[in-house]
Amino acid sequence: MNKKKEAKFSVGKTRRHQFMYGEFDSYFAKTLLGKLVGNIAFFSLVVGICFAILFPLIRVTPVVLSEFRQLDNPDVIWVPLQFSTLSFTAAIRVAFGNFTPMMWTILYSVVTALIQIVISAMAGYALGRVDFPFKSVVMAFVLLVIIVPPQALLIPQFLNFHSFDVFGIITLITGDTINLINNPATLYMLSFLGFGVRQAIFIFIFRQFFRGLPAELEEAALIDGCGFYKTFVRIAFPNAVPAIMTVFVLAFVWNYGDMYLTGYFHPEGPYLANSLDVVFASHNQQNLLQALQRIYNLPLINTFIFDAVKHAAALLYLLPLLVIYFATQKKIVDNFERSGIVG
Repeated sequence: MNKKKEAKFSVGKTRRHQFMYGEFDSYFAKTLLGKLVGNIAFFSLVVGICFAILFPLIRVTPVVLSEFRQLDNPDVIWVPLQFSTLSFTAAIRVAFGNFTPMMWTILYSVVTALIQIVISAMAGYALGRVDFPFKSVVMAFVLLVIIVPPQALLIPQFLNFHSFDVFGIITLITGDTINLINNPATLYMLSFLGFGVRQAIFIFIFRQFFRGLPAELEEAALIDGCGFYKTFVRIAFPNAVPAIMTVFVLAFVWNYGDMYLTGYFHPEGPYLANSLDVVFASHNQQNLLQALQRIYNLPLINTFIFDAVKHAAALLYLLPLLVIYFATQKKIVDNFERSGIVG
């Protein structure tokens, strides 16, 4: 009797183990299959987005690396028949000159970015760490500047700088206002007053970063004898390196490619984006092609040559931006994660 019970118990135990292990294997297989399908879908999405972003660059590569005589060849689609850097040489000669416009543009972008960092950090620290009356109203105005298109502010800004005066003091001294249009000081003053290129976004970034700083830092600084301004200069600002790097990159990129403020307030300035827009304007196409034909002794000229030189100039124009981005991309990602600016 006992042997029969033991045999029955053994058979039941074996069946339970088989059932349990079979269910475990099924669950494991489903989990593995789900992860595999998810990884394939995610990888396909990333590849598709990267291809969509990089497709224009991939498409112009055979154009800028081909000889001028091969540009109208229908057989050339993705790989040039003969590689040549003549498009870049021509772009440097007719559009960049001795790279003076690029140097001036980089210098202007760096100086403007530094001004925007200082002003935006001060405003962001006040909005993020200081309690004062109507603080929410001031923050609402900052957000309003982000939302409102810059064209809505152009006319009053232009009129103010065209007849610039400070509380009537300049008119009292000189008898008339000052015209600051077509003066580089106007662009720096806009950044100093918080109306630079997308500067309200920089204030918001610093405000979000300073809100996340531990209050113990300020308390320790206060115990050590630091006042409000000293706490900002020696404690808050040095700890805002991720935000500073993020704002510097964004400010540099946006000021480097700005044609709006520079076109209205300093139209005769040596800014690269403006000069390239003039050189490669559609009405200047024939003059540029004739100049290239004369310089390089080309038997025939066509619009393909114009497009090749234009694309080569665009790639050269992007070089400083790519260098800045790849050098600081880690800091940008870190700051977005810490400030809560995520999608």
